[in-house]
Amino acid sequence: MSRRAMEQPRRITDSFPRRRRRRGPGRPPGRLKDRKDKDQDQDKAQLKVRDCPRGPSQPPPDPALMEMLRRFDLAWEYGPCSGITRLQRWERAQELGLSPPGPIRDALLEHRDNPDVTYSLWHEYEL
Repeated sequence: MSRRAMEQPRRITDSFPRRRRRRGPGRPPGRLKDRKDKDQDQDKAQLKVRDCPRGPSQPPPDPALMEMLRRFDLAWEYGPCSGITRLQRWERAQELGLSPPGPIRDALLEHRDNPDVTYSLWHEYEL
């Protein structure tokens, strides 16, 4: 029997170096976060949502307008939209020569005070 036949078959992962996971400070291997850590993370998330500027109770925007803005949020040809306002994204796309739709800018300027219009679907996420 040849020596090659006795060896284990090579795997694609064999060509990559093995890396050890770094352990967090004070955490033994294999343990999940304590319950109190999870509660603190939820409190931070709720604070972020509360930090979103809200004006006095405003009437909900027109559903057709919100659908148009949602389509703008989902159109990746104008670049990423997380962590910035829709108007900032529109202006960045314009500067880059990506020709964003003009009615979007008009609607954003008209409803500048309404956070439902100003902020994209992913405004809470940061890059």
